[in-house]
Amino acid sequence: MSSRRTFTRPGRIAAIAPYLWLALFFLVPFGFVLKISLSQTAIAQPPYLPVFDLTQGWEAIKPALAALSLDNFRLLISDNLYALSYLRSLFVAAVSTSILLVIGYPIAYGMARLPRRWQAIAMMLVIVPFWTSFLIRIYAWINILQHDGLLNQVLLALHLVSAPVVWLSTDSAMYLGIVYSYLPFMILPLYATLARIDPALLEAAGDLGSSPRQAFWQVTFPLSWPGIGAGVLLCFIPIVGEFVIPDLLAGSNSLMIGQTLWLEFFTNRDWPVASAAAVVLLVLLVAPMLLYDRLQRRQLEGGR
Repeated sequence: MSSRRTFTRPGRIAAIAPYLWLALFFLVPFGFVLKISLSQTAIAQPPYLPVFDLTQGWEAIKPALAALSLDNFRLLISDNLYALSYLRSLFVAAVSTSILLVIGYPIAYGMARLPRRWQAIAMMLVIVPFWTSFLIRIYAWINILQHDGLLNQVLLALHLVSAPVVWLSTDSAMYLGIVYSYLPFMILPLYATLARIDPALLEAAGDLGSSPRQAFWQVTFPLSWPGIGAGVLLCFIPIVGEFVIPDLLAGSNSLMIGQTLWLEFFTNRDWPVASAAAVVLLVLLVAPMLLYDRLQRRQLEGGR
């Protein structure tokens, strides 16, 4: 056996493994969700029809396939509840991601400029919140923001307010919880990108007459675009489908799509409509991923 075949076979297996993982844990479950989204609601177990019975053979499957329809997707278009949920989710995700980028970029930039021995400590401080349960951290914010919570006590003690401020069940509390929870996801990819930038490039820009501000905008910021894109995707995509933080910290005036999905699945028991909403949500989230992939390919082609 040649050395080429010896080393290429493990490489091929390693290359196939991610696709097998994707097919097993994404495409197969998505196929089930897509099938349910094309079904009809029923008072039964499971709560939808038709149900495929593979033991009865193809003759039983053909009428089941014929019974599938797009009625649930038409309902999503005709009912403003779902459209408003999608729009609010996208708006909240866009605003939250913008805040995260504004806060996370300076932190990541400062971490990348620290001496090497201090960078590990700064990284540890960023990761430490992950050691505590996500739900516990959100409940901690409830205790801080409630009517007689720590925040109002501090404000009253400093005579900054004359009466307790309503923080809980507001959009401000929701944004605070989202930014707090997702900030590490913005910092880490930005830090990884900024730390790889060669300091010699900034020295060369200075030698050519650029001020530190010009060197940042002309050298550092353009080279950090991959980290910005990765951080934005890591934050924007899960925030769109966020359920826990809006449900615990935000008001009930308008629902995000994650809350709408919860109500349809567990309160209304309308699995087909909820599945259709989940399919549409996935399609909406694929768009920014494809855009990021296209920009990355264009950047690589430009670098060549």
